[in-house]
Parts: sequence; C-alpha cells; structure tokens
Amino acid sequence: MQIRALASGEPLPLPLLLLADPSEELILSYIQQSHTFVAEKAGTIVGVLALQPQGQMAEIRNVAVDTQHQGQGIGRKLVEFAIAQARQQRIKQLLVCTGNSSIPALALYQRCGFRVESIDKDYFLRTYPEPIFENGLPCTDRIKLRLELHPQP
Repeated sequence: MQIRALASGEPLPLPLLLLADPSEELILSYIQQSHTFVAEKAGTIVGVLALQPQGQMAEIRNVAVDTQHQGQGIGRKLVEFAIAQARQQRIKQLLVCTGNSSIPALALYQRCGFRVESIDKDYFLRTYPEPIFENGLPCTDRIKLRLELHPQP
C-alpha cells in the first residue's frame, strides 16, 4: 500500500469521503483548503485523508477507508501519515474531531497519541439534517482531540 497526494485534476474520492462525513456540502466546504491524500492498493484507492493546515495548527478533516479494506491498519497508516506531514510542516498541534458514536475512530486516535480536548454537545443534531447512527448509537456529540507535536531529534 502507498499513500500519495491526490493529483491536480484527479477526481475527488467523494464516495470514500462520505463514509466519514455524510454531508457532501460540508466536505466541499473544507476540501478546497485541505491537502488530500489517498491510500492505494494495487492501483485502487482504498483510503483518503484530508489534512487542513491552520497556521501553527492542522486539522484532520476526514479519514476514511473503503468498507472492504477496513480492519487492515489502513486508517492507522493514514493517521500516522498525517502526523508525519504535520511534523514535516513544523505544525505544533494536530486536531481531529469525531462523533461520540465513532468508537473505533476514538480508539484509533487515542492509540496514536491524541487526547480528548472538548465535547461539543448536540453538534451533529444541530449540523446535520438527518440523524446519524454508528455502532448502534446515535451520533450526537462532536469530540475534539488534540495531539501536541514536538520536534523530532
């Protein structure tokens, strides 16, 4: 598997992005300010990462892996790639937000060193017109996690 930047003029892997964010409108609102990377296996895009720099900070706006390729460590490799990119760009803090019902994502981010910073109660109820359910739970609250990046020796 390789991770590479989405080439200029290459179609946006919208179906993958929609796996992590069900609003095409919201995706299109942040994707233009983000660096988009794709994970490929045998020439097929199986994962996507949208990383948005914001001064001394960057935010992982979207990480998604094709459902048939989940559970193979691709999501972790994408998050680790985002961390490496942020360090390379001398970013001091990396943020990521996810839903309270995104149990595997919450575990992944914490295993990668992120710590819960805040909870925005009812964010998904206010922001999305349709209810979202994951892992048998209603997605209601947005959890913001932060990773403090220190320069590598």
